[in-house]
Amino acid sequence: MMKYLRIEVPAKNRWQCVVVILFTFLLSSVVYSCSSIDCPVENTVSVQYEVRDSEGKALLLTDSLSIVTTRLDGQNIDITSLLNSNDVTLNKLIGKSAFSLPISYSHPEDILFFCFTDQVKTVVDTVWIKKDDIPHFESVDCSAAFFHELTNVRHTHHAIDSLVLINKSVTYDTKTVHFYLYPKSDN
Repeated sequence: MMKYLRIEVPAKNRWQCVVVILFTFLLSSVVYSCSSIDCPVENTVSVQYEVRDSEGKALLLTDSLSIVTTRLDGQNIDITSLLNSNDVTLNKLIGKSAFSLPISYSHPEDILFFCFTDQVKTVVDTVWIKKDDIPHFESVDCSAAFFHELTNVRHTHHAIDSLVLINKSVTYDTKTVHFYLYPKSDN
């Protein structure tokens, strides 16, 4: 048969023991909770676009919009083969007035092909977005992240009338609009 060790604590010291035990428990809880990893769940850095009409109101896209990106490898670009490749970042968006696109962290300039398709033809505009990459550190336990400062935008004018830079800072914030896209009117 096993014998247990029994410690007698005088009645006047029992409250002190309870307080010491509670204090130790609370202190250890705080220490362990501070060492937990708080990596952001929504950690995608993307550029937000809004489509606007000439009066500045939200405009629903009536033509299908596909956006293709390409690497800067010096090869000739064939839009038909790009639309059928894995480089499509936005595929056949229609009936929406806002969208978001990921941004690269390895090139100082992103090149995007905005392909507007109706029942008859596809019109392609090229958009060049220059940016500065800013390393963002959360914790050694979190994946690497880059924020961006947009420095310049230029584009062709086949279907896009203008692309206006509204907010230069690109972070995890998905509510901040970075560009207003004004398509050419059909008139």
